[in-house]
Amino acid sequence: MKKNNIEKVLIANRGEIAVRIIRTLKEMGIRAAAVYSEADRDSLAVRLADEAICIGPAAAWESYLDIEKVIGAAKKLKADALHPGYGFLSENPELARACRNAGIIFIGPSYDSMKIMGDKVLAKEIAERAGVPILAGSKEKVNDITIARGMAGAIGYPLIIKAALGGGGRGLRIVRNDLELENCFYTAQMEARTAFGNDDLFLEKYVEDARHIEFQVLGDSTGHAIHFPERECTIQRRHQKLIEEAPSPFIDGTMRREMGEAAVAVAEAVGYFSAGTVEFLCDSRRNFYFIEMNTRIQVEHPVTEAICGIDLIRKQVEIANGESIDIPQGEITPHGWAIECRINAEDPMRDFLPTPGQIGFVHFPSGQGVRVDSHIYSGYTIPRHYDSLIAKVIAHGEDRLGAIAKMKRALYELAVEGVCTTAIFHRRVLSDIEFVEGRFSTSYIECNWERLTTPEMSDAEIGAIAAAIEVYLLTRRSMPQLGIEDILKERQNLWKLSGRRQAMEGLPGTGER
Repeated sequence: MKKNNIEKVLIANRGEIAVRIIRTLKEMGIRAAAVYSEADRDSLAVRLADEAICIGPAAAWESYLDIEKVIGAAKKLKADALHPGYGFLSENPELARACRNAGIIFIGPSYDSMKIMGDKVLAKEIAERAGVPILAGSKEKVNDITIARGMAGAIGYPLIIKAALGGGGRGLRIVRNDLELENCFYTAQMEARTAFGNDDLFLEKYVEDARHIEFQVLGDSTGHAIHFPERECTIQRRHQKLIEEAPSPFIDGTMRREMGEAAVAVAEAVGYFSAGTVEFLCDSRRNFYFIEMNTRIQVEHPVTEAICGIDLIRKQVEIANGESIDIPQGEITPHGWAIECRINAEDPMRDFLPTPGQIGFVHFPSGQGVRVDSHIYSGYTIPRHYDSLIAKVIAHGEDRLGAIAKMKRALYELAVEGVCTTAIFHRRVLSDIEFVEGRFSTSYIECNWERLTTPEMSDAEIGAIAAAIEVYLLTRRSMPQLGIEDILKERQNLWKLSGRRQAMEGLPGTGER
């Protein structure tokens, strides 16, 4: 690939990833152009970009998912290149082709590699040819329930149904017996059709108590690829990652080497360049299996950056600019441990119900080893039209326990007023003995749901109850002739007294932290 001279990049995305890309572009001396929907007119990305252009209404399919509008914006703003971020059009090969046809550099892989690896059935075939272990499953796409029944019998239960061209947990169902198959099949098919415009499915053996481990890869135009240390992405809810860390507490040095080599083999098999992620499932016996490749930057890329001291967005731009990878595989050595918590505008105590709305005040944690990637600010209104991710908190420590301690401190400092967030849920996970000891699987949240999501009392409520109990005990001592019924008749007075006591002692008030 010849050397290019990228001077202006259009960011075909929104939210925290748009802000993240803008920051790197500015550090590289490259002008950043942003697109935005009508709902994102006041977004931080629009404020930080050198130029910005509205591409349509709030609905994603009328703005961020409209290739023609995105390419039109790039042409109008005279952008040399386009960065797709993650989500939206980032894994749509047609965007890469449209960029090529318009003479715009696509900061990502080629149309061909995106097309191949975006097809989960074909991707598994490529991995198998490269000598990488795969799970038993259908060898072709399925869109008929009769064929699915025959395949289910051959694969055996439990199995998982996936959208052939999907991702992000949509169009995915776990099936444990014949009775569940038909309903799950049609539900997955409908969801896949709605989300991806294609209802092809495939079936695969489901791994119980699995670990979800992924490897970041980088490839350049010469066909050379390297990998970075793994990321542990096992803590998930409904197949959506909530906490990621690097490295993994589960795998050892030998397994790390074998999985890394397998990831590179998959990337090189399709001539992959730019940043990508090869994902694996590991069973309890530490056997690993290729499941898919994400042909884009990942939400969780900061944990790799933290332990390796690298800017992956910068590397994407450099590779798109025609530069070769200048990092020898043997010189990639992780330093310390990093954990990322995805902070969503959701109420974890109400089944993670989304909580869009205006943020009255926000304070982000800081200090050594703490990083926050976010697009929110005080007074910002979170739109209801998009993903509920509002911030990523990343903590880097000398070891895993140090990273956990730093993250807990960071989450305590985090303050978001006006909307409910998942920060309290993350704090509970980080304090849970099973997580601390690394004893978890993809079913961890499901198995510990009640313990992790039971509403807890505020400091004020705890203080009031403690004061009321103290008043009750004092009353019993001073007037032992009174029975409990007599004392309870005075409960209103007890609560008044406890409230006054709380005020006098300056007990802390309530508030989302």
